[in-house]
Amino acid sequence: QVQLVESGGGLVQAGGSLRLSCAASGRTFTNYTMGWFRQAPGKEREFVAAIRWSVYDTYYGDFVKGRFTISRDNAKNTVYLQMNSLKPEDTAVYYCAADRVMDVVDGRQYKYWGQGTQVTVSS
Repeated sequence: QVQLVESGGGLVQAGGSLRLSCAASGRTFTNYTMGWFRQAPGKEREFVAAIRWSVYDTYYGDFVKGRFTISRDNAKNTVYLQMNSLKPEDTAVYYCAADRVMDVVDGRQYKYWGQGTQVTVSS
C-alpha cells in the first residue's frame, strides 16, 4: 500500500522559510513523478512544483518565481520543498502527490496523495 506522509508545515512570518518533506513508502518509486500541490480555503487546488523521480527535471508553478526549490533523495524515498521568502498568499494546505504522469501540473493524473500539511504565513 502506497503511503505519502508530509511534514514540515507550520506558522511562519512573511519573508520566512519552511522546508516540507514527503516520505513515500509501499512500492518502488522509480519513474514516478513527485509533485507538490496546495489548496487555500475557498480556492481550487494549485500546482506548486514537481520532480521526475528517475531524472532531475524540475517544474514550478508560475507564482513560485524562484522562491521554492524541489529536490529528492532517492535513497530515502523522500521529496522536499524548500520555501523561501514566504508570503501571506502562500498560506494553504500543501499536498504531496506521486504517479507516473505525462503532464506534471495536472493533479488529476496523480493517483497517490498525502494527507497534507498546513502552511500559514502571517503578515
